[in-house]
Amino acid sequence: MKKNVLVIHTGGTISMMEDKDTGSVTPGKENPLSVQTSMVSSLADVQVIEAFHLPSPHITTEHMHRIKRLIEEEYDNRPFDGVVITHGTDTLEETAYFLDLTITLPVSIVVTGAMRSSNEIGADGLYNLISSVRVAAESQSKNKGVLVVLNDEIHSAKNVTKTHTSNVSTFQSPQYGPIGIVTKRGILYHHQPTSSESYKVCDVTKRVTLIKAYAGMDSSLLYAIKELKYDGIVIEALGQGNLPPEAVPGVSGLLDHNIPVVLVSRCFNGIAQDVYGYTGGGKQLKEKGVIFSNGLNGQKARIKLMVALSQTTNFQELENIFKK
Repeated sequence: MKKNVLVIHTGGTISMMEDKDTGSVTPGKENPLSVQTSMVSSLADVQVIEAFHLPSPHITTEHMHRIKRLIEEEYDNRPFDGVVITHGTDTLEETAYFLDLTITLPVSIVVTGAMRSSNEIGADGLYNLISSVRVAAESQSKNKGVLVVLNDEIHSAKNVTKTHTSNVSTFQSPQYGPIGIVTKRGILYHHQPTSSESYKVCDVTKRVTLIKAYAGMDSSLLYAIKELKYDGIVIEALGQGNLPPEAVPGVSGLLDHNIPVVLVSRCFNGIAQDVYGYTGGGKQLKEKGVIFSNGLNGQKARIKLMVALSQTTNFQELENIFKK
């Protein structure tokens, strides 16, 4: 018996075409995948919705929230077994992680995209869509959180990140690797996420910014963020979780104004820890009240802090959320 799969198109390279004269890749009037949906009809009973038609740099957290609400509303109207969301790759991991944190439906959810537009040689969009429908229709895909499927690999939304500007194998999960693969014979899982978390989110109005630490960094940007009255900040710190000493007063100023500061490492392997005790070291920052994230990259920690701040502004509760 065929599974019911909802396909939501949101735009991105997977829905664009290349101008053969200029080489420019832009959205057209019609998503080319819409006319190719019949090619996946043998895999599942597919319902297609065009949510919007945007390049992924145009995607905001409000768009992510709209996708969440759309999935929930469609499920209430007509329950389905799985969802596939086509999305531009630049911010794909952020949308996937937002949905991972906020959707609790008993269905498999897959996010996919493409690195080559629909009329380029070696276009990967349709293949990734077919693979994603197969994954979404697979019973084993449930209870694994939101999945990201491209290039015959299945990744967890929490760990996957874009690692190359143009390579079709750009999506990788540093330290962990994919949790499964797509083969001609079937869907094979070899890892299982050990934990999950979800939060009821009614809005995404909290303003959270992200900055990267660098040699010689001072407090100027941190003071500006405080004056701009942001609700929170994520800093991609040096090494295991350290900052230059001249940045410490700015961090203290944010904390004194009850603006939470979350620290991740700018390294893509390892986690930030409160190890070093010198000025600007992780131990000192932790004692001041900086929250250390358990292995997330900067862009995902920002998404999580936005979601967490919609639940609480208590620093201890926020710290507990970031330990998960």
